[in-house]
Amino acid sequence: MKFPKATVILVSAALIFVVWEQFRDQPDPVNSARFKNLAANPAERSEVVDWVVTQIPVLCEEASGGGEGRATYSECVERGESRTSTCRRKIYDAFPGVIASDSVFRDVSITMMNCLVPRSGLIDPQQ
Repeated sequence: MKFPKATVILVSAALIFVVWEQFRDQPDPVNSARFKNLAANPAERSEVVDWVVTQIPVLCEEASGGGEGRATYSECVERGESRTSTCRRKIYDAFPGVIASDSVFRDVSITMMNCLVPRSGLIDPQQ
């Protein structure tokens, strides 16, 4: 039986990539001030989408009417996080790769927020 050199090389390369990915420096979190002057300093679509994903807890707090202690809040955050890949694909298919205007930024962020945390199905339990 021949030794599977190609398989060993491919598996080793994949393992090296995974280890490298774990130890490389993570980028600093994006601040909303980054998007103030998009005409002079355009943003990547992925940067805008990443920022919206970090806003899931805030969006869920507003949608559920409460903070971390409420069950509706926890469920909302869990559902929002589970939708990230689907919502990313939706945004990547519909919007340009470079966001250079406030109107496109608004459209991307609102579409992404509505995808992650849809509000139509939420009921205010205090009413």
